[in-house]
Formats: sequence, C-alpha cells, structure tokens
Amino acid sequence: MTRPTTSSTPRPTAPGDLRFGYGTNGLTDLRLDDALALLADLGYDGVGLTLDHMHLDPLAPHLAARTRKAAHRLDTLGLRVTVETGARYVLDPRRKHGPSLLDADPDDRARRVDLLLRAVRVAASLGAHAVHCFSGPLPPGTDEDTAWKRLAEALAPVLDAAGAAGVPLAVEPEPGHLLATLAGFHRLRRILGDPGHLGLTLDIGHCQCLEPLPPAECVRAAAPWLRHVQIEDMRRGVHEHLPLGDGEIDFPPVLAALAATGYTGLTVVELPRHSHAGPHHAGHSLPFLRRAAAHAQGHAPAPVSRRAPAAPEGSPR
Repeated sequence: MTRPTTSSTPRPTAPGDLRFGYGTNGLTDLRLDDALALLADLGYDGVGLTLDHMHLDPLAPHLAARTRKAAHRLDTLGLRVTVETGARYVLDPRRKHGPSLLDADPDDRARRVDLLLRAVRVAASLGAHAVHCFSGPLPPGTDEDTAWKRLAEALAPVLDAAGAAGVPLAVEPEPGHLLATLAGFHRLRRILGDPGHLGLTLDIGHCQCLEPLPPAECVRAAAPWLRHVQIEDMRRGVHEHLPLGDGEIDFPPVLAALAATGYTGLTVVELPRHSHAGPHHAGHSLPFLRRAAAHAQGHAPAPVSRRAPAAPEGSPR
C-alpha cells in the first residue's frame, strides 16, 4: 500500500537551487505508485519516468487514461517529471534498445519514431519538462554519413511534435552510440538547422567516461542547450553506472557549475542496474547530492567518505 502524503504542489526551491530526481529505471521491482510514493517520502523533487512495461507502458491499451492517472498521482505527491525513453526491451524482446533510429529497415525506424511520438504526447499530458532520447549504435554495414542522415530524418517529425506540444526533445550522447559525445550533438544540431525544440540530455557519468573535458567543464559547455541532466558516478573509460561515491567524479564542482547555468529542470540519478536495491540507493543518493551541493555553495563540509554504504544483501538477477 502506498503511503499518504500531504503535498499537492511541487516543492518550492530558491533561485539557483538544483532539483533532484531519481529514475524509475532504477526502481523496476516497485510498482509505479509505490516508486513515486517512495521518492516523495524521501524528499525528491521529481522523477525520471522511463516508459516501460512495468510502469507506464507506452504500447499497452488506454495510454491516455493511464497517463492522466499518473499525472494526478504526480501532482498529488508534488513531483516534477521528465519522460525517458531508454527502456531496454520495450519494442523488441530480443534486441536491447532495438529497433533504433538508425536501423536499415524503414519500418523498424518508424517503430522507434512512433515510441518517441507517444513519449511526446505523454510528456505533454504529464507537464514534463523534457522528453529524453538517444541515437542508437551504428548498425553493422552502415557508413556514418548514412547513419547521420537517417537520424536527422527520423527525428524531424518528433521535433515537429515536440514543438507543437511545447516540450523540448533532449538527445543524450551515449557511449557506444553514433551520437556519443557533445561534439556529436552539435553535429546533429547543425544537420537539422538548429531547431528550437532540440535540446540536450547531459549525463554526468558519461562526461567522466569519455568526454575530453572534465564533467564541470562539460556542464558549462553544454549550458545553452541543456534540457535534462542525468547523474551517477563513473570511472574514466568504463561505461558502468555506479552509485554516488563509488567512482571518480568530484561532485561539488559539477553541481556548482550546473547551478551557475540557471538550469531549472531535474537532475535525475540514473542507476538502471541497481534496481535490486533501488530503495536503498534512492535513500542514499539524495543526501549525498544535497551535501555535495551545499559544499559547492560553501555551506557545509565535503562528505566525509566517497564510498556509499553497503547495499542490502543480494545481487541483481
């Protein structure tokens, strides 16, 4: 049973304050109502809602009615939301993140476009601040020029829909994908003619993993296009999402840079491989981020330890 809450509007924040959320892709063992209640009880400002079969299934019947129900629940709990589209097998039970916007088969590309169009409609109904997406990896036998052309053509109707709905589309540079870096985002932006509703999802861990600039510098460089932020710890050259404190990122400078941009969206903890201990990591992550943010502002000492407390016994299945 979900716990009641007295909140009915988003929690107030002072100018320049950061708003922290947690991704439902790290809470896949919980029902959506229970996950949202947990995050509200922990004090999160919002949620990164991944459209997937275990939460808000974008392909099941009565999507509009289910979305209205979710919108009411979010409003009751006072949670902001961004819509994420990184579900692993929502379109194809055999291909992780397949089909993509780059597939050779136009019908396969159209299935991914349809998912993104559904996500835009869901985001508009929820009052979300952005819709997240990514390019997908370069298919075998496809040259890069062809892949970039496919990506731009596939995103064109999604950007039209996003513009009509007033919801930015926030493309994420993803290690191993065609669009893997900030430089790749700018290449796409130029191909498309710099449309107003094309924005950026910046994953702080990905910056640590493979960007030439340090994460705080990536934030400053990305500021004009920043529409969504994901955060976790990571090590250089290793694309593994780690609990905050388990990797190499120095968080206070990153959060100081983010606050200085005036970014007002959610900064969402992204731990999709830690759902087996999701409530534990959600409970640890928000105090960690608040301490790091306070330290960045000179209001508190740095966290004593960079190591997260041990997770409950058990392992991912």
